[in-house]
Amino acid sequence: MSAREHREVAVVTGADSGIGRATAVRLAQAGMDVGITWHTDREGAEATAEEVRAHGVRAEAAQLDLTRLPAAADTVDELCERLGRIDVLVNNAGTGTATPFLDLELEDVRRVLDVDLVGPFLCSQRAARRMIRQGGGGRIVNVTSVHEHQPRVGAAPYCAAKGGLGLLTQVMALELGEHGITVNAVAPGEIATPMTGQEDTDVRTERRPGVPLGRPGDAREIAAVIAFLASRDASYVTGASWAADGGMLRMGPQAGSHLESDAWRRP
Repeated sequence: MSAREHREVAVVTGADSGIGRATAVRLAQAGMDVGITWHTDREGAEATAEEVRAHGVRAEAAQLDLTRLPAAADTVDELCERLGRIDVLVNNAGTGTATPFLDLELEDVRRVLDVDLVGPFLCSQRAARRMIRQGGGGRIVNVTSVHEHQPRVGAAPYCAAKGGLGLLTQVMALELGEHGITVNAVAPGEIATPMTGQEDTDVRTERRPGVPLGRPGDAREIAAVIAFLASRDASYVTGASWAADGGMLRMGPQAGSHLESDAWRRP
């Protein structure tokens, strides 16, 4: 097969639930074979794999523990070997804290930075090197957060990591462009996922007055943006950060001038 005749392969980290699962399924719908990683929820990863295979494509799952660096990045190579190549990498796995700045322990800071920033850096290196050897370019999508752009009380390591990942995205876009590899970020707002304690929530029933669209987002809405950036339709898009937040980021001064209590000061 030529480089243009193969079935494309995507690797999605943290695809055992939430945005990662929705993205894996959406890419499968687009005809891609999908590599799935999981940290502690093997059953969740296998459930994702079943959904992927239901679309007539291949799925392979492997454990990825981004607190064990640099060895954890070997998982990307393992999935590439099992699936034959890699065309798309989605760095979705992440973690965070809800701890005031003065109470943070160094161990917790390092854990968040490893999972949310250093891990994606190393996984992207592995994927990009393979894309370059294969020829034909590729796409890397980093899932950041609205907190790539704006801070949040109690989330100092998370904000630092996501902000760093946003700038890393831009540097990668500059350096990998000559190889035909695009690199973009997707910055979700509040999304109904297990990470936010909202698994299987019908977002249409949830009220969020401070968000212009008035509700949290659904993981499938984020997956749709990721899938666009992973497609050939986005071949001239690189180095961008796509906010998918219901308008949340536009509310900075507006929200600040309309708060009626000090409740925001607590995580």
